[in-house]
Amino acid sequence: MSRSAKAEAALALHRFGMGPRPGSIAAIEADPRGALIAELERPPANPAAAAELPSSAKAYRTVNEANARRQAQAIKAKRAQDTSRQQMAAANSMAEGGDQDGGEMAAKIAAEAVPDPGRPIYLAEAKLRTEAALSAEIGFTERLVWFWSNHFCISADKIRSMSGAYEREAIRPHALGRFVDMLLAVEGHPAMLFYLDNLGSMGPNSIAGINRSRGLNENFARETLELHTLGVRSGYTQDDVISFANVLTGWTLVPPPDNPEHGGEFTFNPRLHEPGAQKVLGKLYEQDGIEQGQAVLRDLAGHPATATHVATKLACHFVADTPPPALVQKMAKVFVDSTGDLKEIAKTMVASDESWTEPPTKLKRPGEWVVSMVRAAGLLQSDPERFTAGQRLLGEPLWRPSSPKGYPDDEASWIDGMGRRLDVANNFAERLAGNVDPGEVIESVLGSCVSPEVKQAVGRAESRQQALALLFMSADMQRR
Repeated sequence: MSRSAKAEAALALHRFGMGPRPGSIAAIEADPRGALIAELERPPANPAAAAELPSSAKAYRTVNEANARRQAQAIKAKRAQDTSRQQMAAANSMAEGGDQDGGEMAAKIAAEAVPDPGRPIYLAEAKLRTEAALSAEIGFTERLVWFWSNHFCISADKIRSMSGAYEREAIRPHALGRFVDMLLAVEGHPAMLFYLDNLGSMGPNSIAGINRSRGLNENFARETLELHTLGVRSGYTQDDVISFANVLTGWTLVPPPDNPEHGGEFTFNPRLHEPGAQKVLGKLYEQDGIEQGQAVLRDLAGHPATATHVATKLACHFVADTPPPALVQKMAKVFVDSTGDLKEIAKTMVASDESWTEPPTKLKRPGEWVVSMVRAAGLLQSDPERFTAGQRLLGEPLWRPSSPKGYPDDEASWIDGMGRRLDVANNFAERLAGNVDPGEVIESVLGSCVSPEVKQAVGRAESRQQALALLFMSADMQRR
């Protein structure tokens, strides 16, 4: 497919980046592929505001302490209310007809008086992430961070305090590094261990397993094999899952009540760990302690099935719901040959003609579309309350996928939400109408790389708000 230089630059920004912003098409028009690769060679941005945010362990301790205070205040208030009721009953036998729920109400009021630190932490993380995407020159690296965060997803519905810090600590530093390093960082992160129920997983023959009634939890091992590395129908068995789950026993976190300084940090607890060798995928692992799990993870990272699984997901995310087999094969080969060098895999994807010949028909996920819309308007800042509310409305609440699979990347999963996108586009256009000219967005931001039908519809719109909404809802903005 032959495209003009501007159209090629626009495709680069939509397909691989966060969407065009003022001046971006002109900046990369001479060599879009080279510009994408050049961005990969620059160290990933680390916003200064990140230094002000708590680590995942600190955030977890802060929320845990607030919850403990909330519970204490509730118990104290209920006791006081119960004592008062008993005194009234002693003085007046008719008091038994009074409010029997007063203690519960007092407890609720007392608990709610203790501020919830989890919400402000979550919003600060959301603001940092969104503004990194808005300010990026192209946004290819940010898209990769978003991709890997979804591939190795956790849910803020289960562990909100750590959700943003997890992405900063386990995903972002490794997005252009080696897959094995990201895998080890992710699987050893307290947020993942919490999310996939590994904190209390005990080997049946471990000290804790013998002394207590709880036992092995297979969730962590199963999702690591099925979702994070090998993929489904890749040859592993239920016996492999059980053996790997035994290997991962003891991977847990420091309980905050036991250690106010290090609570929430990763720790290996040998009392939980199943002793002895384990066989996973036909290989015997005889290491002791944490080294046993790390050895399995390193082998999973280098497995050919992992290479194919990861290459397929990357190509599906960036290029097409059904990506060209030749592209997947190229990327999988580079994965194997480079021992999982994620930068080289991304470069291969960009350098391959198959990534550019696919028509721009892939539907952007809600978060990507919203950011591309805001970038097109030339805005660099975001209101995290408004942004996260919009993400909920669009069915992609930030860091809250409904399952460990993460958010889907196919059109069928998102097309039914176009009506809600129209509501968001209308609301955003209403706020912009006084300051943003839709014609200027088409000419200067999008480089006139929109269809004649969209130009005509925008030109015939009855108001700026309507024109902007039409532009934001067009295929030129929705697809890549």
